[in-house]
Amino acid sequence: MMTSCAGQHLISTAADSPQIEMTAQARAACSLHRLPAEPTQADLEIGYATRGAQLVACDGARAAAVAIHDAEHELEARHAEARDRRLRPWWRFW
Repeated sequence: MMTSCAGQHLISTAADSPQIEMTAQARAACSLHRLPAEPTQADLEIGYATRGAQLVACDGARAAAVAIHDAEHELEARHAEARDRRLRPWWRFW
């Protein structure tokens, strides 16, 4: 009697799917400059410039996190498609 494993499918786990490592900058919380209790004109000017730079940096980190998230989902979709193609029975061409 002969047995075959042709009808058996490998079970895919989450460990099989590709992952992209999030950068430390994208993971870090954004900090914003706060004014002192009694700000002077100089404090306001410094705060305005500092906060603007911090907002630009924070938006860059957010954009990087979104790009990484989108790329990881694209990799997962390609991985799932390849896995489905691999597990498709030999008599099905599509």
